[in-house]
Amino acid sequence: MNILESNEIYGNWATPLLPIEKDDSINYRKLAEEIDVLIATGVNGIFSNGTAGEFYNQTEDEFDRISSIIAEKCSEAGMPFQIGCSHMSPKISLERLKRTLPLKPGAIQVILPDWYPPSMPEIISYLQLMSNIAYPIGLVLYNPPHSKRKLSPEDFHEIKVAGVNLVGCKVAGGDEDWYNRMKIFNPGLSLFTPGHRLATGIGLGAHGSYSNMACLNPKAAQNWYESMITDLETAIELEKRIQFFMNRHIIPYITERKYSDQAVDKFLAAIGGWYDVGTRLRWPYQWISKEEVKEMRIICKDILPEFF
Repeated sequence: MNILESNEIYGNWATPLLPIEKDDSINYRKLAEEIDVLIATGVNGIFSNGTAGEFYNQTEDEFDRISSIIAEKCSEAGMPFQIGCSHMSPKISLERLKRTLPLKPGAIQVILPDWYPPSMPEIISYLQLMSNIAYPIGLVLYNPPHSKRKLSPEDFHEIKVAGVNLVGCKVAGGDEDWYNRMKIFNPGLSLFTPGHRLATGIGLGAHGSYSNMACLNPKAAQNWYESMITDLETAIELEKRIQFFMNRHIIPYITERKYSDQAVDKFLAAIGGWYDVGTRLRWPYQWISKEEVKEMRIICKDILPEFF
């Protein structure tokens, strides 16, 4: 697979969700089939081991097997792919990165060390070593809202100036001023924002999304992204309905019922029904019962028929 430059990282990227059995094991056969389905939908790329892929809850043997399956499937199909080498431990993340290099991903995703909030000198030291070992493969920094150190546009600029081969970032986005600062300080960085706000993000300067809407339906999310390029106004109209559905019916699972983001991602996939990955998460995280899928699918289909 070709190494991805920042301008080659764009659009709607989807992630495989782990099919978890009742004994808490991973069903690798179903995982391979799921990747085949994602490839067939024609998404712009596939990435592994984000939050939705439960990277934080894998043994190292499991991480290696998941990464190998994704690399083999995507390489054979000519599908751009990134492998997430994230871990809360910087040492484990570094070892994951080293073992990933022979798989030749287009880029490697990482998070910041996540036990104690790192200072900027510590962040730069960490990313410099990761970047030097990964080179010429670039890094994509995943900095979600729940990170202990949330980076500003100026922070990303400082990281780049320090010589880190950072080609992209996955962040929560911000207001118009935030996007303007990102364009001023980081003009060469691929900027990925949340899937359910992607049309607004594209209008303000984002390049794509590692998409939760691809969890709902990867093909429909791809169609929506492509419509943003040709008819942003219509794409924003669909985004308004997506926002209504998410805010009214999905976000309360997190804010009121205290489910995790990854539980919601699997719930969205079950609602969309594009592949039967199930809603089960690995211990100790709780998942949303499949009994709730049928009613929510009816609601979602009424609001977002484009996703069915």
